[in-house]
Amino acid sequence: MTSKPTIPSANSLMNRRVHTVTPSMTLWEIVTFLTHHKISCAPVILETGDHRKQLAGFVSEQDCLEFLTNEMFYGNPRPPQTGATIMKKHPICVSPETDVFSLSSIFVHHGMRHLPVIDDENDLLGLVSRHDILKALERLYDASDDDWRIEHFPPDLHLIMNHRFLANKS
Repeated sequence: MTSKPTIPSANSLMNRRVHTVTPSMTLWEIVTFLTHHKISCAPVILETGDHRKQLAGFVSEQDCLEFLTNEMFYGNPRPPQTGATIMKKHPICVSPETDVFSLSSIFVHHGMRHLPVIDDENDLLGLVSRHDILKALERLYDASDDDWRIEHFPPDLHLIMNHRFLANKS
């Protein structure tokens, strides 16, 4: 009998080396930053002197597209757009203990691509992506034995019965 696989959490899946932006960066600086680093989003971190990474918000390519096209089409806004004005101010965040199934549910139901992982002090610890979750689920599935799979992913008996009736019709 094989041992049951451990359910991974955000702590074991997240990327700890995260490119971040600040609230004072201009829209153009953020666009340049994202394209230069070939990333689709970045946490917005408060500028503090104590080396903490306080999460203020989250900015994505979609946010930049919206504000940049509006600025280019309608003209320069006053005051100019910055990280503080374009960021999502209350992004959905997860704790390091959030398990892979809860993470998957958040991604599926909210259509997100990345989630910030924060501690109790609202400090950014890392980012977890849909791709990270998919890889973890693949590893978990491969590591699980048949009994564990049946317990956690039971077959849909209605579907099996429907196949039987469909097969008998031919």
